[in-house]
Amino acid sequence: MFIQLEMGWMNHPFPTSNFRIASVEQIQILRGLGVTQLRYVPSKSLVVDSDERPAPDDASLPMQAGPSSAAGAQQDAETLEPMLDSPDRHEVVQARCRTRFNQAASLYAEVAETVDSAPVAARAQVEALARADVAELLQSENYTVHLLTGIIGQHQGNHCVNVMVLSLLLGRALGLGAQALEHLAAAGLLHDIGKIHLPAHIAQPGAPLSASDKRIYEEHVIRSVALAQRMGFGADVLLAIGQHHEMADGSGYPRRVEAAQMGQFGKILALVNRYDRLCNPLHGESSHTPHEALARLFAQERKRFDATTVLAAFIRLMGVYPPGSLVQLNDGRYARVVASNSQSPLRPHVLPFVVGVSRRDARVVDLGSHQEQGIRRSVKFDALSDEALEFFLPGQQLCYFFDRVQPVDTVREGVA
Repeated sequence: MFIQLEMGWMNHPFPTSNFRIASVEQIQILRGLGVTQLRYVPSKSLVVDSDERPAPDDASLPMQAGPSSAAGAQQDAETLEPMLDSPDRHEVVQARCRTRFNQAASLYAEVAETVDSAPVAARAQVEALARADVAELLQSENYTVHLLTGIIGQHQGNHCVNVMVLSLLLGRALGLGAQALEHLAAAGLLHDIGKIHLPAHIAQPGAPLSASDKRIYEEHVIRSVALAQRMGFGADVLLAIGQHHEMADGSGYPRRVEAAQMGQFGKILALVNRYDRLCNPLHGESSHTPHEALARLFAQERKRFDATTVLAAFIRLMGVYPPGSLVQLNDGRYARVVASNSQSPLRPHVLPFVVGVSRRDARVVDLGSHQEQGIRRSVKFDALSDEALEFFLPGQQLCYFFDRVQPVDTVREGVA
C-alpha cells in the first residue's frame, strides 16, 4: 500500500512522507506514532496475490522489534524491491536501513540500561547483533552505504552505531574474516559505553570543557574498558576500546601510545570515531560535511592515523563523495549524496534541491543510471540559499547503514 503521511517530515522516522509499506515493522512504527487513519494512493499501490503473501492478522504481529524481526523486515522488503521502479526501490532500501539502524540504537540503549546489573546478558545481546550484521555484510560482494537523517533517538547511541557500521565496512575492506569483524563490531558499539557513568554535561558536552571536566571526560575510555571486561569480552575487544582515542603520532589518550603499539582494531576505531565526530561534533565544534571531513583527515591529520593502510582504505571505501556530502551537479543544481555506489564511486545516488519542490516530493537520482548527469564539485553549506539550507537540514545528525546490492537481473522493469 502506497501511503501519504499527513504530518511534518521531522515528526516521523521514515525517509519520506510518501512510500509503499514494505514490512510489519513499518506498521508497528506507524502505530507507535499514534496514527489511526492513513491516506493511501490506490494507483501507486501494489496488488499481491494472497496465495503468495498471506496477510498476517493482528495476533501474529510481533510486539517488539529485535534481530529476528529485522530479518523478517529485510525479507519482506527484498520480496517487494524488485517490483519497484528505481526511486521507489531507494525508498524501500532506505526504510530497511532505517529500521536496522533504529534496532541497533535501541539495543545499545537497552545495553546501557542493563550492563551494570546484567553484564553477561548485555554481552549476549551485543554478540547477537554483531553476528547478524556481519552475516548480512558478507552475503554480497557489493553494497551501498546509505545516509540516514532525521533519526529519532539519543545522539550518543546513534554515534556508537555509526562507529560500529563504518568500522565493519572498513574492516571488510581490509580483508578481516567473520570472527574478527564480529569482535570489531562489538568494540565499535561499546567504545563509549563508559560514558553512562559520567555526568550528562560531561558525557555529551555541547561546549568546550574546562580542564578539570576534560580530564573526567577522558576517563570514559578506561570506564568503557572496565564495563566490557565485566561483560566478558576478550583481549582484542578490550584493546580496541582502550585505543579508540589513541593516535599514531602519540597525541591521543589515555596512554599516548604510537602506531607501533596500536592494534589494527584500535587504529580502525580511532579513525572512524574521529570521522564521525567531525561530521557530528561535540564540544561546540563546527560540523564538517563528509567530503570536508575526509579532506581534513587526509590533508591535515594524516600523521595521527595509519595513513598508508587504514586511512587509505577508508578513503577508498567512502569514495570521493561520501554519503552526506553536498555537491553541485553539472546542470547547476545542488544536491546531497544519499547513498554510495561501490561499483561507480564518482556516480552516487543524490537528492537534488529544486526551487519550489518540498523535501517529501523530491526524488533521488541514481547518477550511475543517468550518464548525462554528473557531479561538478563538492560545496559547503555557506554556498546555499536559505531555502536550500532548509531543504538539506544541515544541523541534523548524519547516520549510516549498509545494504547489499541486488544483482541487476533481479530487477523487473516496467512494473509500477
